[in-house]
Amino acid sequence: MSLIFEKISSFDRGILYRLLVDGYSFDNRWKSYFEKDWLEFDDFFFNHLDIANKYGFITVLDGEPIGHISWDPRNMPEYVTLGHNCIASKYKGKGYGKRQLQEAIDRIRQYDGLQKIIVGTNSNLIAPHNYESVGFKLCQRRKNETETEFSGDYLDYEMIL
Repeated sequence: MSLIFEKISSFDRGILYRLLVDGYSFDNRWKSYFEKDWLEFDDFFFNHLDIANKYGFITVLDGEPIGHISWDPRNMPEYVTLGHNCIASKYKGKGYGKRQLQEAIDRIRQYDGLQKIIVGTNSNLIAPHNYESVGFKLCQRRKNETETEFSGDYLDYEMIL
């Protein structure tokens, strides 16, 4: 099995959205609350492929796109913020998410003078374990008292470089 990381521009518009829908298909509330944001995210990257290719990639297994990750560099050199980090449902639990995350970290570390990488997630996902497994440290836990409380508390992580 061959795992590679490809430019977002190698794929058709909609791939980021479709992978997010699939990755969160374990609970339809995710799609009902976040679908608009996912569509806007996909549109933004496909309307700005120069940004997409520089600050994100799609993970491909044997020719099939199985995930994607992106990051926001606008606060460099103080920090970079990880954005969507998604793996399709049938590929979860097989180490692909960790490999995708590690590849993103390796790319981000190339930026001169960068101090840290930050990421936010929710406590009712597997993501906290994934971030901790590559060296992120929990800095803050915030109670989620919104209509999306099903997703769990908000967790803020950082990796000092």
